[in-house]
Amino acid sequence: MARSDEDPATVQDIHDTALAMPDAERGTSFGTPCYRVATHPFVRWREPRPDAVDERTGERLTDVMVLWVGGEADKRGLIDDPATPFFTLPHYDGHPSVLLREADVGRLSVAEVREVVQDAWLAQAPVRRRRAWLEVNGLGEEG
Repeated sequence: MARSDEDPATVQDIHDTALAMPDAERGTSFGTPCYRVATHPFVRWREPRPDAVDERTGERLTDVMVLWVGGEADKRGLIDDPATPFFTLPHYDGHPSVLLREADVGRLSVAEVREVVQDAWLAQAPVRRRRAWLEVNGLGEEG
């Protein structure tokens, strides 16, 4: 049965959407998997760090990914919405990104994951590639 845009998303949807973006490549950044465009990561899995721990066990989280956003307003819009699983940490203050746990991806729909990954790519893509993608997809510069 085909999945719809409203179905709960999976981590595979993140991988599939990232690789579907123009000139996207899978690689590593800081020793962890990432997707990048023109050497700029737009989705990156974060190494377990002491600032992100499971509240119940105290164990470091091993499933946190970083997704780039267009700016602070976009970041605040995602992390301040209690309906979304996006969050941030002090380490990312001033950084144009949000964090998402793999365990929480299913709280988003396929369409929501597609949008946030496409927006991450747009935030990091060179201007010409970004404009070309927006034009092909019938979107203005703002997306």
